[in-house]
Amino acid sequence: MTRPLDGVTVVAVEQAVAAPLATRNLADLGARVIKVERVDGGDFARAYDHAVHGSGAHFVWLNRGKESLAVDLKTDEGRDVVRRLVAKADVFVQNLAPGAAERLGFGDLRADHPELVVVNLSGFGAGGPMERRKAYDMLIQAEAGLIAITGAPDAPAKTGIPTADIASGMYCAQAVLAALLRRWRTGEGATIEVSMLEATVEWMGYALNTRMYAGTEPERMGLSHSSIAPYDAFPTRDGQMLIGVQNDTGWRKLVTDVLDAPELADDPRFTTNVRRVAHREECDAAVAARTSLWTNNELDERLAAAGVPAAQLKDVGQVADHPQLRARDRWREVGTEFAHVDALLPPVTFDDFEACMGDVPALGEHTHALLVESGVDAEDYLRRGIAR
Repeated sequence: MTRPLDGVTVVAVEQAVAAPLATRNLADLGARVIKVERVDGGDFARAYDHAVHGSGAHFVWLNRGKESLAVDLKTDEGRDVVRRLVAKADVFVQNLAPGAAERLGFGDLRADHPELVVVNLSGFGAGGPMERRKAYDMLIQAEAGLIAITGAPDAPAKTGIPTADIASGMYCAQAVLAALLRRWRTGEGATIEVSMLEATVEWMGYALNTRMYAGTEPERMGLSHSSIAPYDAFPTRDGQMLIGVQNDTGWRKLVTDVLDAPELADDPRFTTNVRRVAHREECDAAVAARTSLWTNNELDERLAAAGVPAAQLKDVGQVADHPQLRARDRWREVGTEFAHVDALLPPVTFDDFEACMGDVPALGEHTHALLVESGVDAEDYLRRGIAR
């Protein structure tokens, strides 16, 4: 069983979510990832909370399978250690504050290592009036228009997960893989820029096109959809069921095979999706009057049997024990500083390789070994506080 990224070494001066997500994906595929952290506390995400048996929930999610090197990058010696490791690496990733990588001397690494793949992940990208601004997920969601279209009509909201961080982290990992593929063919390295703003605006997709070409601001629809009906949560005898009918055949199946209301199939207000959207209130009311006759489980079975897209609204606790994830054996155990915990396999499944799913490192857990590997006096650096 060959790991796809066996032999690839990544040095990452990273923190928070976006870059750590990118490099964790590379580690899951078999890359060696050396995570460079501050000596005074390490990655900020370590201390966001202590929800996972004393470890931070974000940190556990994003940093399995990495080696932690804690060095003081404010010192010449600390920066030299990183450069020594980069000299033997394939990839360098950083998401420091704007201008910080250049100030630390990491802005021209390819001058000495033209074959290196360098990824600079930032909030707004180089150039432009916002180049030097710090960026956090919520701020990027606001600037990208995502908050404007998320939530209920009278209450905008950010997404419940760090969408801007995740989008840019995934594009970062994708870019590294593409650059490595090119390098293996041509020998060329790459310098790559990933902007959180641009990654998130790209995900705005149809909403952006709607505004640009139809001239109307997309509405906040809650659980509903501006272009499709019925598409919402509908009441049952003991809860709610989400139903999304995306075509006219699906509508006919819903009202005939599931709701026992065949007369609705040919109601002139509802015969096409365009008409159902125009008469959304009446359409939703007609569906709700019938979904309320069954329990969640009863209606779920009827919808599944008819092939009508639907879902029960699960809370996070229910997701952790989701029957589909259990049936597909998607959980594995990984070690952390304080305990072993369950972690979900990555969603990409190879038929001949299982993701590495390495342990989550303690701060500086690999510092001594990495100092020795870089060729410096490890004991001296540790004694002087240059490393931890």
